[in-house]
Formats: sequence, structure tokens, C-alpha cells
Amino acid sequence: MVREGAKDMAYKHTNSKGVTYYLNSKDVVLRGGKKQTIYYFSKDQRPEGTDLPSGFEVNENPRNGFLTVKRK
Repeated sequence: MVREGAKDMAYKHTNSKGVTYYLNSKDVVLRGGKKQTIYYFSKDQRPEGTDLPSGFEVNENPRNGFLTVKRK
């Protein structure tokens, strides 16, 4: 929910269970050669940390607190 300093640009979100997750991204090549960026959450800060892209929002599964990123 809060961006850290300029050095640390990872988006972080605390779910309803009180666990903080950091958003990461990775560029992958799909079959057929199409490039795509995937977004995933981790409990630790990683070098591939990223900010939440515009046009996306974070959703939480109310049963288990699992976070996902989806388009608005």
C-alpha cells in the first residue's frame, strides 16, 4: 500500500491477516515468442521488486488472504 524510498520501489501490501507482501515482476517469453510481464507477491523484498503498474489493482481472497493483481 505504501511505496518506500527512492531506492526501494517495491509496492507493498498488508493483507487482512496482517502479513505484508511485496510486488515483484519478471519478463518472460511465451511460446511463439511473445514477451509478457508477470507480477507476483513475495513475503521478502527482492531485487525484482516493482511498483504497481497503472491500470491495475490488488485483490485479496477473503478466505486465505492470497493477493492477486488484476486490471481495473
